[in-house]
Amino acid sequence: MVIKDSCLSPDQIEAVLKRYGINPTAQRIAICRFVLCDAVHPSAEEVKDWIDRNFPKMSLATVYNTLRILVEAGLLRELRLPHSESVLYDNNVAMHYHFLDEATGELFDVDPADLRLEFAQQVNFQVDSVDVLLRGTWGRSSGGLTNT
Repeated sequence: MVIKDSCLSPDQIEAVLKRYGINPTAQRIAICRFVLCDAVHPSAEEVKDWIDRNFPKMSLATVYNTLRILVEAGLLRELRLPHSESVLYDNNVAMHYHFLDEATGELFDVDPADLRLEFAQQVNFQVDSVDVLLRGTWGRSSGGLTNT
């Protein structure tokens, strides 16, 4: 689920949470506002920083618990990348790859249609999922990547 193009109102976020079987507390709605609408691959610490500025007095445990619930429900995906010990959260749960700009540390989504990934010869196993992290530097003028 990617919501960033037009962010949901608190009532709409509440409806999404209910649809996924999540109790829509005020804290969860606030966290969802950030991770589903504003953030780009945030860590729990970045979520907590945003919460502290916009919804004071919420504990880090509440942030972690809410992120875990959102991952378990399928609204977010956890990313554990080799360049960082932090877990990042991705609101784009559709199949996609990532490009890490090593110059800036930015992480971009890459549409699988833009990258052909195939075996050079026939193999006898079924692939259920693929995690691809491309690394390099992105020439801003080349386009083609989305930071969502």
